[in-house]
Amino acid sequence: MTQSQSEKSSPLLRAVKRAHQTLVHHRRVRVLAAALAAQIPPNASVLDIGCGDGTIASLIAQQRPDITIQGVEILPRPDCQIACQPFDGSTLPFPDNSVDLCMLVDVLHHITEVRILLREAARVSRSHILLKDHLSENALDHATLRLMDWVGNRPHGVTLPYNYQSRAQWYAHFTVCNLAPATFSTNLPLYPAPFSAVVGRNLHFLALLQKLQPA
Repeated sequence: MTQSQSEKSSPLLRAVKRAHQTLVHHRRVRVLAAALAAQIPPNASVLDIGCGDGTIASLIAQQRPDITIQGVEILPRPDCQIACQPFDGSTLPFPDNSVDLCMLVDVLHHITEVRILLREAARVSRSHILLKDHLSENALDHATLRLMDWVGNRPHGVTLPYNYQSRAQWYAHFTVCNLAPATFSTNLPLYPAPFSAVVGRNLHFLALLQKLQPA
Protein backbone atom coordinates (compact mmCIF):
# COMPACT_ATOMS: atom_id res chain seq x y z
CA MET A 1 0.00 0.00 0.00
CA THR A 2 1.36 3.43 -0.97
CA GLN A 3 1.56 6.27 1.52
CA SER A 4 -1.39 8.07 -0.09
CA GLN A 5 -3.46 4.87 0.02
CA SER A 6 -2.55 4.42 3.68
CA GLU A 7 -3.55 8.00 4.45
CA LYS A 8 -6.85 7.67 2.62
CA SER A 9 -7.72 4.57 4.67
CA SER A 10 -6.74 6.05 8.05
CA PRO A 11 -9.53 6.45 10.64
CA LEU A 12 -8.78 10.17 10.94
CA LEU A 13 -9.19 10.90 7.24
CA ARG A 14 -12.30 8.73 7.00
CA ALA A 15 -13.82 10.73 9.84
CA VAL A 16 -12.80 14.02 8.21
CA LYS A 17 -14.35 12.92 4.92
CA ARG A 18 -17.66 11.97 6.57
CA ALA A 19 -17.86 15.24 8.50
CA HIS A 20 -17.04 17.31 5.42
CA GLN A 21 -19.68 15.51 3.35
CA THR A 22 -22.35 16.02 6.00
CA LEU A 23 -21.64 19.56 7.13
CA VAL A 24 -20.20 21.28 4.06
CA HIS A 25 -20.07 19.43 0.75
CA HIS A 26 -23.75 19.03 -0.18
CA ARG A 27 -24.66 22.67 0.46
CA ARG A 28 -21.49 23.87 -1.27
CA VAL A 29 -22.14 22.02 -4.53
CA ARG A 30 -25.78 23.20 -4.67
CA VAL A 31 -24.89 26.86 -4.09
CA LEU A 32 -21.93 26.72 -6.45
CA ALA A 33 -23.87 25.00 -9.24
CA ALA A 34 -26.60 27.66 -9.04
CA ALA A 35 -24.06 30.50 -9.13
CA LEU A 36 -22.23 28.97 -12.10
CA ALA A 37 -25.44 28.21 -14.01
CA ALA A 38 -26.51 31.85 -13.74
CA GLN A 39 -23.30 33.03 -15.45
CA ILE A 40 -23.37 30.76 -18.52
CA PRO A 41 -24.61 32.45 -21.72
CA PRO A 42 -27.73 31.01 -23.42
CA ASN A 43 -27.39 27.87 -25.53
CA ALA A 44 -23.66 27.58 -24.78
CA SER A 45 -21.52 24.53 -25.31
CA VAL A 46 -19.46 24.09 -22.12
CA LEU A 47 -16.25 22.22 -21.34
CA ASP A 48 -15.74 21.50 -17.64
CA ILE A 49 -11.96 21.23 -17.16
CA GLY A 50 -11.13 19.04 -14.17
CA CYS A 51 -14.74 17.96 -13.76
CA GLY A 52 -14.12 15.35 -11.03
CA ASP A 53 -17.17 13.13 -10.67
CA GLY A 54 -19.30 15.55 -12.70
CA THR A 55 -21.66 16.39 -9.81
CA ILE A 56 -21.50 20.17 -10.25
CA ALA A 57 -21.74 19.97 -14.04
CA SER A 58 -24.73 17.62 -13.77
CA LEU A 59 -26.53 20.02 -11.43
CA ILE A 60 -25.81 22.89 -13.83
CA ALA A 61 -27.22 20.89 -16.74
CA GLN A 62 -30.41 20.23 -14.77
CA GLN A 63 -30.85 23.97 -14.17
CA ARG A 64 -29.83 24.96 -17.70
CA PRO A 65 -31.36 22.50 -20.21
CA ASP A 66 -30.44 24.93 -23.02
CA ILE A 67 -26.69 24.19 -22.69
CA THR A 68 -24.54 21.18 -23.51
CA ILE A 69 -21.73 20.21 -21.14
CA GLN A 70 -18.87 17.74 -21.26
CA GLY A 71 -15.77 17.29 -19.15
CA VAL A 72 -12.09 16.42 -19.12
CA GLU A 73 -10.15 14.93 -16.24
CA ILE A 74 -6.65 13.54 -15.77
CA LEU A 75 -8.10 10.26 -14.47
CA PRO A 76 -11.75 10.09 -15.58
CA ARG A 77 -13.95 8.37 -13.02
CA PRO A 78 -16.09 5.42 -14.14
CA ASP A 79 -19.08 6.91 -12.32
CA CYS A 80 -18.69 10.43 -13.76
CA GLN A 81 -22.12 12.02 -14.20
CA ILE A 82 -21.25 13.71 -17.51
CA ALA A 83 -19.41 12.62 -20.64
CA CYS A 84 -15.70 12.90 -19.82
CA GLN A 85 -12.46 12.52 -21.77
CA PRO A 86 -8.94 12.06 -20.36
CA PHE A 87 -6.30 14.78 -20.74
CA ASP A 88 -2.74 15.23 -19.55
CA GLY A 89 -3.42 18.16 -17.23
CA SER A 90 -1.95 20.84 -19.50
CA THR A 91 -3.07 20.28 -23.13
CA LEU A 92 -6.76 20.05 -23.94
CA PRO A 93 -7.67 17.49 -26.66
CA PHE A 94 -9.81 19.98 -28.60
CA PRO A 95 -9.15 22.32 -31.54
CA ASP A 96 -9.10 26.10 -31.25
CA ASN A 97 -12.46 27.81 -30.63
CA SER A 98 -14.31 24.50 -30.34
CA VAL A 99 -16.63 25.30 -27.41
CA ASP A 100 -18.39 28.47 -26.32
CA LEU A 101 -17.22 28.41 -22.72
CA CYS A 102 -14.59 26.61 -20.65
CA MET A 103 -15.24 26.16 -16.93
CA LEU A 104 -12.57 25.72 -14.24
CA VAL A 105 -13.95 25.10 -10.75
CA ASP A 106 -11.29 25.04 -8.01
CA VAL A 107 -8.76 23.59 -10.44
CA LEU A 108 -6.02 26.16 -10.98
CA HIS A 109 -4.80 26.31 -7.37
CA HIS A 110 -4.05 22.59 -7.69
CA ILE A 111 -1.42 23.14 -10.39
CA THR A 112 1.93 24.91 -10.22
CA GLU A 113 1.73 26.87 -13.51
CA VAL A 114 -1.67 28.60 -13.57
CA ARG A 115 -1.18 30.29 -16.92
CA ILE A 116 -0.52 27.10 -18.89
CA LEU A 117 -3.99 25.66 -18.36
CA LEU A 118 -5.70 29.06 -18.36
CA ARG A 119 -4.14 29.83 -21.74
CA GLU A 120 -5.28 26.42 -23.05
CA ALA A 121 -8.82 27.17 -21.89
CA ALA A 122 -8.67 30.49 -23.75
CA ARG A 123 -7.47 28.71 -26.88
CA VAL A 124 -10.32 26.20 -26.87
CA SER A 125 -13.05 28.68 -25.91
CA ARG A 126 -14.79 30.84 -28.51
CA SER A 127 -15.86 33.54 -26.09
CA HIS A 128 -15.77 32.95 -22.31
CA ILE A 129 -14.09 31.23 -19.39
CA LEU A 130 -16.01 30.70 -16.15
CA LEU A 131 -13.60 30.53 -13.24
CA LYS A 132 -14.17 29.65 -9.58
CA ASP A 133 -11.11 29.78 -7.36
CA HIS A 134 -9.59 31.34 -4.25
CA LEU A 135 -8.14 34.69 -3.21
CA SER A 136 -5.18 34.82 -0.82
CA GLU A 137 -4.10 38.30 0.22
CA ASN A 138 -2.15 37.55 3.41
CA ALA A 139 -0.73 34.83 5.64
CA LEU A 140 -4.06 34.23 7.40
CA ASP A 141 -5.84 33.73 4.10
CA HIS A 142 -3.17 31.27 2.98
CA ALA A 143 -3.31 29.29 6.22
CA THR A 144 -7.12 29.13 6.11
CA LEU A 145 -7.13 27.96 2.51
CA ARG A 146 -4.50 25.30 3.27
CA LEU A 147 -6.72 23.93 6.03
CA MET A 148 -9.78 23.96 3.77
CA ASP A 149 -7.88 22.20 1.00
CA TRP A 150 -6.60 19.53 3.36
CA VAL A 151 -10.04 18.84 4.84
CA GLY A 152 -11.82 18.81 1.46
CA ASN A 153 -9.24 17.03 -0.67
CA ARG A 154 -6.68 15.08 1.33
CA PRO A 155 -9.14 12.28 2.20
CA HIS A 156 -9.50 11.73 -1.57
CA GLY A 157 -5.73 11.56 -2.17
CA VAL A 158 -5.61 14.83 -4.15
CA THR A 159 -2.18 16.42 -4.56
CA LEU A 160 -2.10 19.76 -2.74
CA PRO A 161 0.44 22.36 -3.97
CA TYR A 162 -1.45 25.16 -2.14
CA ASN A 163 -0.83 27.53 -5.06
CA TYR A 164 -3.20 30.35 -4.06
CA GLN A 165 -3.17 33.72 -5.81
CA SER A 166 -4.00 37.28 -4.81
CA ARG A 167 -6.46 39.38 -6.79
CA ALA A 168 -3.56 41.28 -8.37
CA GLN A 169 -1.93 38.02 -9.42
CA TRP A 170 -5.16 36.74 -10.93
CA TYR A 171 -5.64 39.93 -12.94
CA ALA A 172 -2.06 39.61 -14.20
CA HIS A 173 -2.81 36.05 -15.35
CA PHE A 174 -5.96 37.24 -17.11
CA THR A 175 -4.05 39.95 -18.98
CA VAL A 176 -1.28 37.60 -20.12
CA CYS A 177 -3.87 35.08 -21.35
CA ASN A 178 -5.79 37.79 -23.27
CA LEU A 179 -8.81 37.67 -20.98
CA ALA A 180 -10.81 40.37 -19.21
CA PRO A 181 -13.33 39.95 -16.38
CA ALA A 182 -16.92 40.60 -17.44
CA THR A 183 -17.96 39.82 -13.86
CA PHE A 184 -15.91 39.18 -10.71
CA SER A 185 -17.66 38.44 -7.42
CA THR A 186 -16.68 37.26 -3.94
CA ASN A 187 -20.32 37.02 -2.87
CA LEU A 188 -20.51 33.23 -2.70
CA PRO A 189 -22.41 31.94 0.37
CA LEU A 190 -20.95 28.46 0.08
CA TYR A 191 -20.84 27.62 3.78
CA PRO A 192 -23.40 27.77 6.58
CA ALA A 193 -22.78 29.56 9.86
CA PRO A 194 -20.57 29.30 11.83
CA PHE A 195 -18.21 27.98 9.12
CA SER A 196 -18.83 31.00 6.88
CA ALA A 197 -17.17 33.34 9.40
CA VAL A 198 -13.93 31.36 9.13
CA VAL A 199 -13.78 29.84 5.63
CA GLY A 200 -16.14 32.22 3.81
CA ARG A 201 -15.05 35.84 4.02
CA ASN A 202 -13.52 36.93 0.68
CA LEU A 203 -11.55 33.74 0.10
CA HIS A 204 -13.64 32.60 -2.88
CA PHE A 205 -14.43 34.28 -6.18
CA LEU A 206 -16.43 33.58 -9.31
CA ALA A 207 -15.41 35.33 -12.52
CA LEU A 208 -16.82 35.27 -16.02
CA LEU A 209 -13.88 36.10 -18.28
CA GLN A 210 -14.32 37.49 -21.77
CA LYS A 211 -11.89 36.33 -24.43
CA LEU A 212 -10.37 39.40 -26.07
CA GLN A 213 -9.61 39.73 -29.74
CA PRO A 214 -5.89 39.83 -30.56
CA ALA A 215 -4.57 43.33 -31.08
